[in-house]
Amino acid sequence: MAVKWTGGHSSSILCLNVNTEGLVASGAERGELTLWDGGGTPTGQLQLPKTDDVTSVVFSPRHPTRLYTSHGETISLLDVRSLKEPVERFHVNEEEINCLSVNETDNFLAAADDSGAIKVMDLDNKKVIRSLRHSNICSSVAFRPQRPQSLVSCGLDMQVMLWNLQKARPLWSTNLQECETEKDNPQSAGQFFNPPLAYSLSVTSCGNIFGCGAQDGKVRIFRVTGVKFECELEFEAHSLGVSQVLCMPEAYWLLTGGNDGKVLLWNVSSVIGKQQKSPAKSLQRRKAQAPASTRKDGKLNKVASNEHARVLPKLTIEHGEKVNWILCVEIKGSKRVLVVDQSSSVSVYPLPEP
Repeated sequence: MAVKWTGGHSSSILCLNVNTEGLVASGAERGELTLWDGGGTPTGQLQLPKTDDVTSVVFSPRHPTRLYTSHGETISLLDVRSLKEPVERFHVNEEEINCLSVNETDNFLAAADDSGAIKVMDLDNKKVIRSLRHSNICSSVAFRPQRPQSLVSCGLDMQVMLWNLQKARPLWSTNLQECETEKDNPQSAGQFFNPPLAYSLSVTSCGNIFGCGAQDGKVRIFRVTGVKFECELEFEAHSLGVSQVLCMPEAYWLLTGGNDGKVLLWNVSSVIGKQQKSPAKSLQRRKAQAPASTRKDGKLNKVASNEHARVLPKLTIEHGEKVNWILCVEIKGSKRVLVVDQSSSVSVYPLPEP
């Protein structure tokens, strides 16, 4: 059974984040923002102006008292020591923001919105330095750890993109619908009825591996090598869309949340870990060994057949409601996953030690 954190919101909670000191922030519909201590007690609440939904909350990696929030087309910087009026407001997006990301050196912020734009701000100069773009709603964006000018994004155009802030065009992009052909996977015809609209992505602490969850219920794991990335693994994760993917601090462990009301814990090290030592050589070896049907335009078209069949969840949490957001935190020395849904409470579940 889940422990419930209550009393912080009256509306559906949409997003979560935690700072380096264990303070949790949650954003909800109608402009509600709440801070929680590790015991689930609300320690601060704020009603943001215009009652726009709070769609993303992100703490500064280097300054744990700074909290960036998105509500409507606005980004507000808050000081959690005095949760009153925003310290600063930025209005750089033209449509509702879906996701914020701050790089680990705390000098760039990316904001992805419904127009497909990703506005990248220089936080020192308070100016937009790049405007990147998807052709449809951009649902998720994340800076890569250890590479402060590199980021990945995904959207409802089914595109996953790798960017460097020195360029306005993506270094590399993949259309999830073209990741496999019908010859390779007879079921792919079903993508026309359940297309892989990309909802969420998360990058591992090494910065080279990231996971992406999509409407077709699949999770895809990508590896970045230089200025491109390859799909290393694809597996059926949820019976409905994957609303959340979260890479955990432990290598190749990830949490996923779905519209099927489940939260699942995965360990993909048995597949991905094999590639760790020398991804370039490993990729060449896999290309050489791959049968012709798995090649496309001279490149490996997909992970070798049905590797995903070996991937089974290590833990299944039957949450029971469509998942809006998941967050991994440590409370009193033990890992917990926080889950929010259409309700106004936070559900807390224990996680086994890896």
